Amino acid sequence: MSATTTGDERLLHTSPLRKLLGRPELGSVVGALAVFVFFAFAADSFLRASSLSTVLYAASTIGIMAVPVALLMIGGEFDLSAGVLVTSSALISSMFSYQMTANVWVGVGVSLLVTLAIGAFNGFMLTRTRLPSFIITLGTFLMLTGMNLGFTKLISGTVSTKTIADMEGFPSARDVFASTLTIGGVDFKITILWWFALVAVASWILLRTRAGNWIFAVGGNQDAARAVGVPVKATKIGLYMGVAFGAWIAGQHLLFSYDVVQSGEGVGNELIYIIAAVIGGCLITGGYGSAVGSAVGAFIFGMTSKGIVFAEWNPDWFKFFLGAMLLLATLLNAWVRKRAEATK
Repeated sequence: MSATTTGDERLLHTSPLRKLLGRPELGSVVGALAVFVFFAFAADSFLRASSLSTVLYAASTIGIMAVPVALLMIGGEFDLSAGVLVTSSALISSMFSYQMTANVWVGVGVSLLVTLAIGAFNGFMLTRTRLPSFIITLGTFLMLTGMNLGFTKLISGTVSTKTIADMEGFPSARDVFASTLTIGGVDFKITILWWFALVAVASWILLRTRAGNWIFAVGGNQDAARAVGVPVKATKIGLYMGVAFGAWIAGQHLLFSYDVVQSGEGVGNELIYIIAAVIGGCLITGGYGSAVGSAVGAFIFGMTSKGIVFAEWNPDWFKFFLGAMLLLATLLNAWVRKRAEATK
């Protein structure tokens, strides 16, 4: 029998349409195109190169955190402490450097270790107690919120940190975390590069490594994953440490952009990160999603937040548009998944 007449399904190739419909980020890409076209007509200045730079910067500040949050959601968990953890990371760097009169890079290093430890604590408590991640990270959120304010007032006497702009190492740290790159006469923040790098690394982990298979497995069914030898505890702890690493990067950008840090910042941002991941195609129930989708979700956030400004609309309506996009994106993603399943 010739190869052309065989009916062996293993020799059949998946059609491009089926592959496309199976991508988690398809719905968010369609939504991003719609938002882009909408603001291109609604705001005359939206298509300028400088406006694109502003949109990308707004997206990157969310996207840096949305990427590890998306991986955590694919693994079936949440982190409600992610927003304040960014502020905690910045406060640790600033106050340690100032109080110890050390090179600011020492504070940056200490911040990395402490932030990763907090992420590991979240993962350890989750796997040890088997309580829902909602409860574990809500507790961490409340503790960090109180610690941020309490330690800042105790050490600085106010709700904000002291300036470290004149300390050794500040210029080089600012270059790494908060510098501006000029390309073609347009200024771009370095956070955009950090964001793209995280998306690339996260996509490689999810699609090309054994750890990526573990993440999908524990998010789909952790009991079944454990039964086939997947290290469920290590995977979940690693995912929480990934969120902590993103918080460290975002926190250092916050510090070296403004020199001082307000202790009350970050509250509520964890919901923005989750929204970006959900808009990007991540399921609340876990086991499905992509890093690229979270980046598209963050890009939609950036276009909406800045597009409203460029269109000279009342910014008070921003949260309304964000909520509407969340609902529409979720419905669109559900429709795309049904279409994908129908073509199998």
